[in-house]
Amino acid sequence: MPRRIAAEFLGTFWLVFAGCGSAVLAAAFLNPAGLDLGIGFLGVALAFGLTVLTMAYAVGHVSGGHFNPAVTVGLAAAGQFRWRDAPAYIVTQVVAAIAGAGVLFVIASGRPAFDAVESGFATNGYGDRSPGGYSLLAALITEVVMTAVFLFVILGATDTRAPRGFAPLAIGLGLTLIHLVSIPVTNTSVNPARSLGPALFAGGGALGQLWLFLVAPVAGALIAGFTYGGLLGQNEPSAPLESATLA
Repeated sequence: MPRRIAAEFLGTFWLVFAGCGSAVLAAAFLNPAGLDLGIGFLGVALAFGLTVLTMAYAVGHVSGGHFNPAVTVGLAAAGQFRWRDAPAYIVTQVVAAIAGAGVLFVIASGRPAFDAVESGFATNGYGDRSPGGYSLLAALITEVVMTAVFLFVILGATDTRAPRGFAPLAIGLGLTLIHLVSIPVTNTSVNPARSLGPALFAGGGALGQLWLFLVAPVAGALIAGFTYGGLLGQNEPSAPLESATLA
């Protein structure tokens, strides 16, 4: 367990620090000549996907590569993770997310004009805190559906019937796609720890809306976890090739 906890800490720290760091430090950037060198929504989406992909390959073989309380809960609901181990994972993920956001805050504060409250510090939100001004209902549906789909991708990619060795690619690219769709709506959470860490440093409205990004991802993960086996079967022998092809 200590090694698994260390792996979860490293993975979650990297996800929050590098993923949110891409949004805080690099999403919009003007060089001294006024040239826009920012990476924009596309770059941020890719950064989040790459954090999961790289750490899934680096430490996923140690802990399973959850890096997200919703993933831990969803895998437990699907019978792929022991409920008794979930609290240790979740506490570690939350602590790592706060640490990652803390390091990012120190770096971002090195710029004189930086203000975590005014900039939003890569926090999630709805209404006037949504990048596109989307409503609470839109944000709720987005986070539930996106997290459920994310768990379906994780469960499917790690199923014994799936091609071996490619799960991190599917999961990382899945998270990238989720961000491409939902950054304008909520700034994309699908991860309670990722939402909590930056919100503690941004304060104010970010903390006031934090409840949605703690509840909705867990709800989506539970939906996927409890339904995956019934819909698609789980860890069953692969079908023979001839029966899987169309006549």
